[in-house]
Amino acid sequence: MKLIAHRGNLNGPNPTRENSIDYIEEAISEGFDVEIDLRHKDQRFYLGHDEPQYHAPMTWLVKWKDNLWIHCKELESLDKISNSPIDFNYFWHQEDDFTLTSKKYIWTYPGKSYTSNSVIVMPEINLDINSFSKLRTYECFGVCSDYLNKI
Repeated sequence: MKLIAHRGNLNGPNPTRENSIDYIEEAISEGFDVEIDLRHKDQRFYLGHDEPQYHAPMTWLVKWKDNLWIHCKELESLDKISNSPIDFNYFWHQEDDFTLTSKKYIWTYPGKSYTSNSVIVMPEINLDINSFSKLRTYECFGVCSDYLNKI
């Protein structure tokens, strides 16, 4: 099962570090993939959930492309990434029950049904964190969570 750190979080939300380059690289160095929030402004890519916060050079995105699940936060970032010759794994969604990523995985909204090709997003919204160890028995492709060290 693929384990994906939501914005780099492993032990719960950490708003002061989420989506920062160092935080993301720490999660990757521990063996996790990372869901990042990507924005495009003034001809540059940035990481940040509500606004562009951290410059993310294309060289950095390319270096870690096999570990990143890129959530394009607005049309401009989606347009730039989808037209890139680099084979990124990206998606856009709001509150859709299901979103297909560019690599054909089903990004599944919290609490919705899933398949063996699904990434279950934020199971902590509907499950007790103390029961996370049971997630390894789910027949899904992966889990994206703020609490991966509980799984």
